[in-house]
Amino acid sequence: MPSVRQIRGRIRSVRNTSRVTRAMQMVAASKMRRAQEAVTASRPYAEKLREVLGGLVAAGAVGPDLSHPLLERRPVNSVLLLAISPDRGLAGGMPGNLSRASGEFLRAQLREHPVSVVTAGKKVRDFMVRAGADLKASFTDMGDRPSMADTLAVTRLVEQTYTSGGVDEVHIAYSKYVNTLVQQPVVQRLLPIAAEGLEDESAAATDYIYEPDAGTVLGALLPRFLEMQVYQAFLENSASEQSARMVAMRNATEAAEDMIESLTLELNKARQNMITAELLDLVGGTAALEG
Repeated sequence: MPSVRQIRGRIRSVRNTSRVTRAMQMVAASKMRRAQEAVTASRPYAEKLREVLGGLVAAGAVGPDLSHPLLERRPVNSVLLLAISPDRGLAGGMPGNLSRASGEFLRAQLREHPVSVVTAGKKVRDFMVRAGADLKASFTDMGDRPSMADTLAVTRLVEQTYTSGGVDEVHIAYSKYVNTLVQQPVVQRLLPIAAEGLEDESAAATDYIYEPDAGTVLGALLPRFLEMQVYQAFLENSASEQSARMVAMRNATEAAEDMIESLTLELNKARQNMITAELLDLVGGTAALEG
């Protein structure tokens, strides 16, 4: 059995750890609230933009004579994956789940054609390096509260790679924020934008007049739609990261408190054994003197 001094040292160490995890929990809870507000505030804008594009498609903005590079479909000979993850750890299983989903996508695509990768975040970058993926670019230190300006460089790189014919499809991987306890890894196609997926019956039923014409308006809105999709993915990932970190630090704090209770009980037992041994030594010594 460990000595009383050793147990006291372990209790001191675990208590210091619990103080650190509790502080990190409070910081993550504060950041989580702001991140959740940002992602929920941006969703109506993204939905409305999709609705407007659906109205344009329904109005005949896409046809044999009207096309856009972001809508162009071609035979798939190469694929680009944009993977978004946290820069730091201590976020529970969220980074691992995202890396696992990205790895499964890579394995499935590599059976048919080459796949290149662009990463945003150190965790997924390190995973792709270990996996031996074809890493084209890496973005780090995007911050806990990314703005549209912070994500534009990523969007521009992806857009130029696709429109120049470097790849034939672009997919995006990120953690979708569901609630504080649930973060869902998502891998979905980003480019080409599916025109049929934009159609909306309610928008189609409304007779709008577009100036100068529906095709020109659609061409101006499609790049903004791509920017919003990438930005929304960053916001979803940020809210997921802070939620996962808050929950992980709360669990770590509770585990430390449980360990302190267990060690305190062990300390009391060790002290009781020590006192009992000392009493036995005293009784034995007294008996020896009387004899």
